[in-house]
Amino acid sequence: MAETLTLTATDKAGRYEEILPQIASVTADETDRTANLANTAAILKEAFDFFWVGFYEVKSTDGGEAQLVLGPFQGPLACTRIRRGRGVCGTAWAERRTLVVPDVDLFPGHIACSSLSRSEIVVPIFAPDSDEVVAVIDIDSREPATFDDTDRRHLERLAVLLSARW
Repeated sequence: MAETLTLTATDKAGRYEEILPQIASVTADETDRTANLANTAAILKEAFDFFWVGFYEVKSTDGGEAQLVLGPFQGPLACTRIRRGRGVCGTAWAERRTLVVPDVDLFPGHIACSSLSRSEIVVPIFAPDSDEVVAVIDIDSREPATFDDTDRRHLERLAVLLSARW
């Protein structure tokens, strides 16, 4: 049975407080990671109308080098592979920390998958009980300075929730 997204809050923090339990509910009994990430991306996109919401998963290539590989997302065409340390996603992975970028044009080495993206937040997802990054949550906005500490705190909570389902 499909869940219906229910939102009543008008402020950002309130919306996160409403959607996090809904994401927990939708993903609780589902063992397929792709399904869980896809539904999570859809809920975030619908709740906030972000320009792009998605996931990149750490995967080894044929040559053995790990890269971020595009996973489920909502929004326009995206970059398929990102190397460790490249762009906002690769840097968040390498540094194992959340990056909030108010103006992507000022971020050294930013990878412009779309020229319409103006600000970005990337949150690492760690393997359960580990400091190994297994994926990142990547969210872009058409507006500069969209993301702040409220987004960081709530999306880091989401990353912990998703990590438990890894």
